[in-house]
Amino acid sequence: MEPKDLRATTALPGLDPRKEDETTRSGNLNVNIDQSSAKNFLILVVDDSADNVAVLSLDLQQQGYRVVTATNGEEAISVASSTLPNLILMDISMPRLDGLGATRRIREKDALRNIPVIAVTAFGTEGFQRAAYDVGVSGYLTKPIDFTRMHQLVARLLDPRGSGNLIRQ
Repeated sequence: MEPKDLRATTALPGLDPRKEDETTRSGNLNVNIDQSSAKNFLILVVDDSADNVAVLSLDLQQQGYRVVTATNGEEAISVASSTLPNLILMDISMPRLDGLGATRRIREKDALRNIPVIAVTAFGTEGFQRAAYDVGVSGYLTKPIDFTRMHQLVARLLDPRGSGNLIRQ
């Protein structure tokens, strides 16, 4: 089995994370949100592992974001409906309703339709990525999480100047 490249936690389809290109070097993907601006954003962290929820939540809070949590897909839909987060980090493999099913149902609700959802999963295969993008995720991160990439992706999707579309034309 080939060792996993830890820098492979990317949400940029078609971009090989091992190859730095001019777009990455020029800073076009390195959007940063300062802590004073971050407090304006609410992020929903969804994972059935309490440890993962804690690590992601604490990291995002240290970046200045406000965080709410859910432990399965059904709870994620309920929490998202009541809090209207600016972004959702969604685990894919969960009991009751998995992340793909939850994202599909989120995309069906008018109030939630445009909230960026980042798939966070241990499944890094092309098939899982394709399935995730097919249900409407905006980004894809594989575990173990590369926090630098996660911060860049979160900032990019929350940047009011951008479209949040990370698929290169």
